[in-house]
Parts: sequence; C-alpha cells; structure tokens
Amino acid sequence: MKIPLTKIVATLGPATSGKKKIKGLAQAGVNVFRLNFSHGTHDTHAANYGFIREVSKEMNTHFSVLADMQGPKLRVGDFKEGQVILKIGQKFRLDMDPTLGNESRVSLMHPEIFAVLKKDMMLLLNDGQIQLCVNDFGEDYVDTTVVVGGILSNHKGVNVPDVVLPISALTEKDKNDLEFALDMGADWICLSFVQKPADVELARDLIKGRAGIIVKIEKPAALKELDQIIQLTDGVMVARGDLGVECPIESVPGIQREIVEKCRAAGKPVIVATQMLESMINAPVPTRAEVSDVAVAVFEGADAVMLSAETAMGNYPIQAVDMMKRIIMTAQQDSSYRRAMDASSMPPDNTIASAITSAMKQMAKVLNNPTCIVTYSVSGKTTQRASRERVMIPILNLTIDERVADKLALVWGVRSIVTHQLKDMTEVTPLAVEKAQEMGFAKKGDELIITAGIPFARQGSTNVLHVATV
Repeated sequence: MKIPLTKIVATLGPATSGKKKIKGLAQAGVNVFRLNFSHGTHDTHAANYGFIREVSKEMNTHFSVLADMQGPKLRVGDFKEGQVILKIGQKFRLDMDPTLGNESRVSLMHPEIFAVLKKDMMLLLNDGQIQLCVNDFGEDYVDTTVVVGGILSNHKGVNVPDVVLPISALTEKDKNDLEFALDMGADWICLSFVQKPADVELARDLIKGRAGIIVKIEKPAALKELDQIIQLTDGVMVARGDLGVECPIESVPGIQREIVEKCRAAGKPVIVATQMLESMINAPVPTRAEVSDVAVAVFEGADAVMLSAETAMGNYPIQAVDMMKRIIMTAQQDSSYRRAMDASSMPPDNTIASAITSAMKQMAKVLNNPTCIVTYSVSGKTTQRASRERVMIPILNLTIDERVADKLALVWGVRSIVTHQLKDMTEVTPLAVEKAQEMGFAKKGDELIITAGIPFARQGSTNVLHVATV
C-alpha cells in the first residue's frame, strides 16, 4: 500500500469551516489541521476542533491540531484618506502622534521600534513593498527617505530587519489564546515572532508540557541562534513569508534547506510553509514553479508541507490538498528521493537508541522489501527516532496514549493505532502483524521491522529490534 510519507498541513478558515468541509479535507489527505489565531473567534476555533475530533473517530484515524499564535503585530496607524502614495526620494515621518496620517507622516504606536533605530537602517512596510531609510530619530519619531515607494494604506505591517526588538513573542492576546488552545486540547502550539531562545523558554513555562511547541523561523535574529532554538523547541516551521521580507528573498531557499537539515539531525519535525500552491486560491491547478517548490521540500526531507490561504479562503481547497498529495506521492516514488534521503542521512549518536535505529535502517535495506516499520512507544520518542532515519516505508506506531497518536500525525511517515498496555515482545509481535494487515501495510509473507523500548511500562530508550513475518 502506497501512502504519502510527507504530511499535509491545512489551515482552516471561512472556506473550510464546518464538519462536512473538514471531513472533505481529511479524505483528500490532510494530516494536520492548523487553527490560525490571527483570525477567527474562540467559538469558531472550538467548533472546528470538535469537528476534527468527530471526523477522526468516524474515519478511525488520527489528526494533529496545530494552534498558531498571532504574535506581536507592528503596524502603522490610519490615514485621513485611507491611504497615501509614497514617491521615491520624498521625506516621510513615523511617530507616536495618534492623529490621522497624510502624505508626510503617519502614526506608529510602537515605542519598541524607536528604541532600536540606527541611522541609515531600513524599515520595510506592507510586506517589504515599501522601503524607508532612517535619516533621524528620537524617542517618539523617525524621519525617513522613501527608497521604494508605492501605496501605503491603513494598518499595514512594519518589519525591522537585522535587530532584536525588545518585545516578547507572546502578547497578552497570545497568552489568552494559548490557554484557550491548551484547554481545548491542541496538540501543537505554534509560536510567531520568535527572536531568541528565551522566547521558547517562556512558552515552555506557560505550556507546561500540555502540547508540543512549534517555533516559526521568520526573523533573521532567530537564524543567528538557530541551533539553540532547535534544541529547545519540539519542532520548527519555515515561515517563508516574513523571512522573504526581512532577508534577501533569494536567500530563502538556502535558509529553508539549512533549517530542514538541522531539524532532521535533531530529530525534530519540520514544516515548510507559505505560498506553496498560492495560485490555487483562485485557480484549479497550480503553476509549474509551485509544483517544483512542494517537490523540493519533499526531496529535502521535510516532515510536512503546509497550505495557508489555499484552504483557509481559497476557491479550491480540496483540489489544493489533492494536488499536494499527488506531488508528494510522485516525488517519493522518484529514485532520486531515495538517494537524497541516503545522502542526507545523519550519523548515529553514541547511544543505544541511536544504534538500534541505525541498525533498523540498514536492516530495511538488506531485507527483501519489508513493508513497514512497527514501533511500540509510550511517549512517541521511539517512533520519532524511527522517522528520523527516513526509511522509505510507512511507520506504524502502536501507543497506549491517544494524545501521542494525535501528536505524531505531524511526523514523517507515521500512522498510529491506540492499543492496550503490552507486557513484552511476545505480545507486541502478533499485535504488530495484526494491525499492519488491518492498515493495509502488509499481507501474508511480508516482513515487518519492529522496534520498541523496554521496559514497556515507562518511557525509556529504544533498545529492541525484531523482524516478524506475516
């Protein structure tokens, strides 16, 4: 049975709210549902969360729910006429005066920006479409020259590249949203505007193990401390939108590759996001470049690829998911995919768990076409170690914890079944054979590779490797 090993994340929104639409996305191939707290109400998110869990039971499968926090939003104020046209070379002021703006100035009610200004630095407005060079500044104003002009309208965003802003990644709104999402049962919390390791530590203190943490890498400051941030977090999202504004846009593919490689080395799930099938918001088919973009993320070994506006507000959400699934399936059947995964294979650590999973990968190569890997894992760590090796067959995760099964829906190659507590390998092997057949992963005569951590009753190292014939 061929299944997509790279997972699909779909953002819910006006185009996909409601049980019928969520089930349609699930049937098309979605593994992770993203609730975007930059939009919508708590009531809307709670209703959709309930529908996701209902669909999960009806389809007898597991989905991850990712709650994406808005983070600080730096925006200009309002204009008297709603917008102005800025011309190259003209002078323009941003200040703390709440008066309606005009052609020469507009309010910017963010003192944290004025605190980090330097002469000749660039301010980027409206997703980088307008660029201002700093000439002079004080505690509550900055005078600039327009370097790249255009239309600037109410509440457009402001980016300040190459500096660490004295601002937390979690606003009061985020903290309220965070508690709501945790109480609701979200599997993953996604953090926006992360600049430094302390931002991840703050979130972990608030979350207290109730969900996994996904860090959005969208600020250049975060790239400077990428290794430590990856060490502290549970997963990463390559948020290419803001990265493409604050970094030279031509550098984004290289940054994406670096983040994916480092996450794979650390065994942390990584999502590639933003504008993957953007044209499918309004068209039933994507561009050739978009198809290549998704395929590149698959070839790099990303755990998941994400749809944003394509499913949240697009005219063709089901088609977008189906297209992404087709791209994944085609890419993973390409002979170069196997070569790419082997070439990027990580050397084992000096631990028993790492030695076992390394041997598991070698065993899969030597055996005559094993059909799947079966893991028995209380915490999910054994399963994530197996996923890290990127063996080109599905991973069937047996666990006693419903939350672990839901959470691992994000992880490359993994499909989960919740079972009862097992005592030893004499119970694991027949159950693995039975469930692999039920899932369509194996038939009579096929070989399965089974890995687990003993003792079973508690979280422990991966230390067992076994081969079973169906």
